[in-house]
Amino acid sequence: MVERYPDLKANQNFLELQAQLEGTENRINVARNDYNNSVRKFNTHIRGLIRRWAIKIAGGDFERKEPFKAQPGADVAPVVEF
Repeated sequence: MVERYPDLKANQNFLELQAQLEGTENRINVARNDYNNSVRKFNTHIRGLIRRWAIKIAGGDFERKEPFKAQPGADVAPVVEF
């Protein structure tokens, strides 16, 4: 006699969910790095002496931008219960 167990899709779905979450985390990390690099370039650009002079003559007022900083506790993963 051969026992037949049902083909459970839950494990496959869970593995797919984990892969999707990992991909989402990676995309968020890339976007955060891109933003911080843009902020760094912008801040460096507006600090140039001639640029500051030209900005003031043009009537513009560019202020330094702050890079992304995670909130305290953001590094703690949420608890997921099944």
